[in-house]
Amino acid sequence: MSLRTAALPRTAVLTGGLAVAALTLSACGAAPTAQGGAGTEKAGTATSAKDVGGIKALVAAAKKEGELHAIALPRDWANYGALIDGFQKKYGIKVKVENPDGSSQDEINAITSRKGQDRAPDVVDLGSSFALSAAQQGLLAPYKVAAFDKIPAQQKDAQARWYNDYGGYISIGCDARRVKKCPTTFAELRGPQYKGQVALNGNPTKSGSAFGGVYAAALANHGSFDDIQPGLDFFAKLKKNGNYTPVESTPATVEKGETPISIDWDYLNAGYAEEFKSKGVDWKVTVPKDGQFSQYYSQAVNKDAPHPAAARLWEEYLYSAEGQNLWLKGSARPALMAAMDEDGTLDKAAAAKLPEVTGAPKFPTEAQQAKGKQVLGQGWGKAVSG
Repeated sequence: MSLRTAALPRTAVLTGGLAVAALTLSACGAAPTAQGGAGTEKAGTATSAKDVGGIKALVAAAKKEGELHAIALPRDWANYGALIDGFQKKYGIKVKVENPDGSSQDEINAITSRKGQDRAPDVVDLGSSFALSAAQQGLLAPYKVAAFDKIPAQQKDAQARWYNDYGGYISIGCDARRVKKCPTTFAELRGPQYKGQVALNGNPTKSGSAFGGVYAAALANHGSFDDIQPGLDFFAKLKKNGNYTPVESTPATVEKGETPISIDWDYLNAGYAEEFKSKGVDWKVTVPKDGQFSQYYSQAVNKDAPHPAAARLWEEYLYSAEGQNLWLKGSARPALMAAMDEDGTLDKAAAAKLPEVTGAPKFPTEAQQAKGKQVLGQGWGKAVSG
């Protein structure tokens, strides 16, 4: 399972991104060509399939374009491989994924640096805080998928510039063959037996999963959505007592024993458990009750997408029952889960395999996330330096 550096989410526009060289190229270059004719032109400003002439017309225009450009979509992240394959098989449209292990900030960098170029990304999958930032910068196209009204109000932009798609809870993954007693709470992570073993999936100033890890730690230490500082203090203390390791957890670091305890989304850690069974790693996953933090990733269309019809069709596919159930099979909780459970389209067998949690998920507001990003941007480096 890839990391997608979750920095894919993922979280703070304050420090710039891990932009790879290809993403920092000048925006000058050849302008995109209209590969889908009239359908593409209509799709470029379409706020729903109706504006293109309906879903059949959208499919036809997307097929004429023939391609979808995506970025930072690892095949082993929340079952993206099956989603990509399913879309390609269903519509005959080639999905090209660049920099699969990139971050949300990388995605935003690609949109801004490649404006007007055919190689710009058509769609992005962003951590919620990044989606908010991208919308504020005017980078995203308003588009309502057919299922838009079924997406919970708190999980979508009122202007339909972004909407949550899949997510989960921050969890603690642990290699039970290397760790004598796996921790199940943030409080236990302070124990001296975990020296050099506790890792995050990325840097929280760039990574949504790592950002979520700090937020969860804050909630476990008398913090709140309004106050992420206790989470920052928690990791500063873990760093001071030697428990926190700056090595960002990936499947490779877990297999090598470099990050035997990984704070990450439950669907990623659950994926590790399946993947590692044949590799001698006994991966246990727990959602800590003392720091229960849920977050979802958001889908959006690039306002200047070179393949606007394919971009919009991709979103329609992701929010179909087929697409949502594929997230579920990847151990992620789809945004339409409640609606699908009600209408009978939910894959209940897949739902039953999700890590156990209590209560309904709650989410920080835009202002709370912005404040949290600011606090981390100013203090994370100092907290874990040395």
